[in-house]
Amino acid sequence: MKIAPNTVVAMNYELRLGDDDEVIDASSDGEFFFLVGHHNIVPGLESELLGLAKGDKRKISVAPEQGYGTRDESKVIALPRSALPKDFVIEIGLPLELEDQQGNAFPVWIAGTHEDDVVLDGNHPLADETLHFAIEIVEVRQASAEELSHGHVHGPGGHHH
Repeated sequence: MKIAPNTVVAMNYELRLGDDDEVIDASSDGEFFFLVGHHNIVPGLESELLGLAKGDKRKISVAPEQGYGTRDESKVIALPRSALPKDFVIEIGLPLELEDQQGNAFPVWIAGTHEDDVVLDGNHPLADETLHFAIEIVEVRQASAEELSHGHVHGPGGHHH
């Protein structure tokens, strides 16, 4: 079976930011599963996997526009430290979730501090980066009706929400 929309794929991968850079993320146990066509992985990688089958190996580079996007400086904000709980420990890189005035949640991470402010960044930490993947396809199968309705892969024994 070949990788196509609505298939479940298991793959091993290594992710680097440059040809000689260290591995920044990896899965080598055949347990990284995703549902094709449901925004489970970055679009540039997913499109390059279409048509591959079990056992195929590839090196794939993904431009920022098809990965985690390009940086948008309007997504960087300064939040007064006084807006945080008094016992809050500020950790650079810590992910947080904020709400806008309409109650919509959006992810940010602590990018730094400046005098009385904490700098929050709504850009993905890998924005502006070209992603270099080395992949091996471990399994390809048709997704179940339940997986399709939920938009993600379910493990052995089903899935509990």
